[in-house]
Amino acid sequence: MQDLAIMWDWLAFAVRWLHVITAIAWIGSSFYFIALDLGLRKAPDLPAGAHGEEWQVHGGGFYHIRKYLVAPEAMPEHLTWFKWESYATWLSGVALLMIVYWAGAELFLIDPNKADLAVWQAILISAGSLTIGWLVYDTLCKSGLGEKPTFLMVLLFILLVAMAWGYNQVFSGRAMMLHLGAFTATIMTANVFLIIMPNQRIVVKDLQEGRVPDAKYGKIAKLRSTHNNYLTLPVLFLMLSNHYPLAFATEYNWIIAGLVFLMGVTIRHYFNSVHARKGNPTWTWALTTILFIFIMWLSTAPLMQDTLEESEARRLSETEQVFANTAGFEDVTSVVLGRCSMCHAREPFWDGIHRAPKGIHLETPADIARSARQIYLQSGVTHAMPPANVSWMEESERATIVRWYRAAAEELPFRLASGD
Repeated sequence: MQDLAIMWDWLAFAVRWLHVITAIAWIGSSFYFIALDLGLRKAPDLPAGAHGEEWQVHGGGFYHIRKYLVAPEAMPEHLTWFKWESYATWLSGVALLMIVYWAGAELFLIDPNKADLAVWQAILISAGSLTIGWLVYDTLCKSGLGEKPTFLMVLLFILLVAMAWGYNQVFSGRAMMLHLGAFTATIMTANVFLIIMPNQRIVVKDLQEGRVPDAKYGKIAKLRSTHNNYLTLPVLFLMLSNHYPLAFATEYNWIIAGLVFLMGVTIRHYFNSVHARKGNPTWTWALTTILFIFIMWLSTAPLMQDTLEESEARRLSETEQVFANTAGFEDVTSVVLGRCSMCHAREPFWDGIHRAPKGIHLETPADIARSARQIYLQSGVTHAMPPANVSWMEESERATIVRWYRAAAEELPFRLASGD
């Protein structure tokens, strides 16, 4: 049992690595094809049905690329489909959501100061919200608004900001950011799985059976692909936000999330304009900078967090009670308060630190019991914390943490089974 925390952390690391790898593949291909599509040029010698062409050079060779707006006259023998990147990114992201936020719901997902949820309630809201988001978005796209892309984008932005606010009412700030990213990524992957790929298959089947494909399928797919293009950068920000309390652990974190979506639009508008050879709209960088400065200002707002007294008064879960009642806990508390709490405080007093790293507080025995696994992994098994050992944690103190955690881990199954 004492090695379960290590195995679980390595599992999270492996899935996170997989998620990053597949996300790079998806984003890379997505950005490439958007740039390619915008850079297409007309040429006098284009074959029938061709919409445009592009010459590119890379890796010592030249590439001549042509795009058919609907389909070529004959089906090529080899056709590459770009779909696995999107599916693998979403599946690995959901797996990571389960490992980190569902399995660690009491620490990372639930914030009793906002909503005192049971673990199963929090998980149900987490999973259900992803499905609901897609249904609302898809309904909007299939309505007459599909013919008004700009207005539709404004409604999508309002939906995302509303979800940010809603998530912030029930989840921790860290979980709010992550779930908003998952919410958006679900829309993006569902666009690929339920709209873009089926439409492409219809076109291919029509071509194979000698029918002229309907151009409407390409138009629908293009709308969804454009949405994915503008949503990508905000999703990346939200994926990384759990490392930055200044982004998620503030009173206005949901507004920050909304502004990040606007920055994604301004940045992508610049690159899309350049790729389409429609000028060099440098004003977008000025606007992006202004938005980012505003975000920095909002991040200085007061934290929405419990007080020291509220932390002590808050009921510990059964697992946390085992760690709090295991022999050696008082010694560990002394070590953590002496070596860690100057940074992991509600109001850190270490120079240069304005928010507790990752929003984790270690000021009270209750705080320490709730973060037992993180303390064990970061300061017991490894020397990750304190960083550079700036507070001079002794090897004997690390050994104290390891003994305490492993003793609790061995006792945990028996205590929970007996109901003590």
